[in-house]
Amino acid sequence: MGLSGCMAPHLNTIATARTPSKNSTAEKLLVAAGELMIARNSPDVSLSEIAQQSGVNAALVKYHFGNKDGLLLALLARDAATEMTHLDYLMAQPIAPTAKLKLHIAGIIKAYHRSPYMNRLIHYLLHDSSDEAADEVSKFFIRPLLDFHRRLLAEGVAAGEFRQIDPVLFYTSLIGACDHLFSGRNAMARATGVGPVTDDVCRDYVAHVEAMVLGGMLKGSPGKKIS
Repeated sequence: MGLSGCMAPHLNTIATARTPSKNSTAEKLLVAAGELMIARNSPDVSLSEIAQQSGVNAALVKYHFGNKDGLLLALLARDAATEMTHLDYLMAQPIAPTAKLKLHIAGIIKAYHRSPYMNRLIHYLLHDSSDEAADEVSKFFIRPLLDFHRRLLAEGVAAGEFRQIDPVLFYTSLIGACDHLFSGRNAMARATGVGPVTDDVCRDYVAHVEAMVLGGMLKGSPGKKIS
């Protein structure tokens, strides 16, 4: 699922920067930006800090990405690529809608586990960046994900598995639940002393979100078994 070719001129280099080679200057900048956002638990990083972290001259950001918005858009596109490109594939699989949703939930949480800053980066690009950046996030992330949810919910209703659910409310609750383990970890650590999100914690959370989400949407009696 590619980024639009009708981007503002200062963002148009992102299309070629989405899949840079691992030894390229562009990849070093993307890795550095991700490392800084993880360390700070925030997308609020400067180009000079990214350049220093990567060991690359800050002037090369403009060459590869146009500006900071372009770099952050490329980072989001890279990090979200696996989950986003598998939506149509998952939808086409000859398995029950409930099984598809469970795989989707696991995929989202695993994506956030790999890139725990992802949802905050999305919010930054949508609300605190340029209109062009916000439009691009909507095109290559928000709209395809909402469309997938609409199709999956409709399939589940038609199969008699799901009750009627508003897709926008579903998107809001599912993405919020998947993300908060990571975005709220610092607050939880202060309040309860919990440690970092390990692979075991991630697996437990996948099971928890599956049970919580599906327990509220499957047709039939409360507490219906979902495994």
